[in-house]
Parts: sequence; C-alpha cells; structure tokens
Amino acid sequence: MSLVLDAGAFVAFERNDRAMWVRLKAALADGTEVASHGGIIGQVWRSGGPRQALLARALASVDVRPLDEALGRAAGSLLARTRGRDVIDAALAALARSGDVILTSDPGNFEPLASATGNPIDILAV
Repeated sequence: MSLVLDAGAFVAFERNDRAMWVRLKAALADGTEVASHGGIIGQVWRSGGPRQALLARALASVDVRPLDEALGRAAGSLLARTRGRDVIDAALAALARSGDVILTSDPGNFEPLASATGNPIDILAV
C-alpha cells in the first residue's frame, strides 16, 4: 500500500495540519511509500522560501514521479472512460495501484477516476 497525495494533502501540510503530519509520520515509520507526481507539485509550489518551509519539509519524504508520456497516456485513457477533464487528477489516479490510498481535499472528483482504473483504491478526505 502507498499513500498517494493530491494537492489538498500538500496544502494541509503547508497549513501545518496536525492530522496530515501524523499520517505522514506513521506511513514513513511503517515503511509505506508516499508518492505524488510533478503536476501536483506544480499546483502547490510557488515561491518556496519561508512561506513554504513546511511544504518543502513534507516534499522531502515524498517520491515525486514525473508526469511523463506513459503516465500522460494512462491519464488520458481514464479521462476518456470518465468523460473527465482534469489531467492532473487523472494522472494521480493512474499513478495509484491496487490497495493504495489517495489523500485529497476533493474525494468526489477522484471516485470516478479511481473506479475507472479497475483497481481497489481508497479515497480519503483531508
């Protein structure tokens, strides 16, 4: 199982949300992989510096994968099946594997995408 982080999870880190830090620390202590992709980082990263110090700290523990051609094609296929439009979210759903948990502030957006993957993926609201 992996934790797969949407932009809402990173915003929670930036806001110093205690529950998100507890989740991250527990996952790391258990050896659970924590992942996202570069498009998600583009949604939350701005100036860096002191305003984003907490975000940078969280990112240091996350396997940030590239949104490359293969992931882009998988995202496009999910969008075709769901008639969706958000390639960043679709790519995150495509990144998730069977048994993974997507942490998001928009679970309703991910439910059809996760379902369309054919993998049992849990969606948890942050």
